[in-house]
Amino acid sequence: MAARSNQRRRLRDAGGEARRGRVRRGGIALRTVLALVLLAGLGAAPAAGPTAQIRGAIDRTLEILKRPDLKSKARAAERRDFLRNEIKPVFDFEEMSRRSLGPSWRQRTPKEKADFVGLFTELLENAYLGKIESYQGEKIEYAGETVDLPYAVVKTLIVTTKSQEVQVDYRMIRNGDQWRIYDVVIEGISLVNNYRSQFGSILQNSSFDQLLSKLRSTIKRQQS
Repeated sequence: MAARSNQRRRLRDAGGEARRGRVRRGGIALRTVLALVLLAGLGAAPAAGPTAQIRGAIDRTLEILKRPDLKSKARAAERRDFLRNEIKPVFDFEEMSRRSLGPSWRQRTPKEKADFVGLFTELLENAYLGKIESYQGEKIEYAGETVDLPYAVVKTLIVTTKSQEVQVDYRMIRNGDQWRIYDVVIEGISLVNNYRSQFGSILQNSSFDQLLSKLRSTIKRQQS
């Protein structure tokens, strides 16, 4: 893991982007991996199994990315709105927030929890939406799934144009007739565990309000 010079820098990239370096093989850029992570998870398919739900979502997302009327910079915000509408139904951001905050979650008031979920959701959305547009035709192969209700894991391989493979596992939880993603594991590195380590380290030396302030600052940088 690269040196953490200060706490602010720990929150800049979703999933601790490449701080451990293990998510790269032969120079694979993490931004490409994360773009495909999101791409594979977008969209909700009622009553579909975990793999079928993820697989079926890819076509809908590609249609958004391929639309010629949305490719101009002038319509970038509109394109992201379409993508954002696909993200919300399939990612369980509250569950991701709870797990990422770790033991501190139980100590928070309902308002503090709501504030954290809102900011963390916006942080993840902004980070992923900024990367999904780097998709360049990489392939996704499905390597099987395991189901232990209400949980499931969908295993995939991302194959780059240079035939390099990156293993990505989606941890999902069933909510009614829909499977929702609550964690993504890239080459053995859990997105949730990575954030839990960062947030835990920050809270050792800072208050919860200061953590929220750091999240707000990161979001402003994303939007600038």
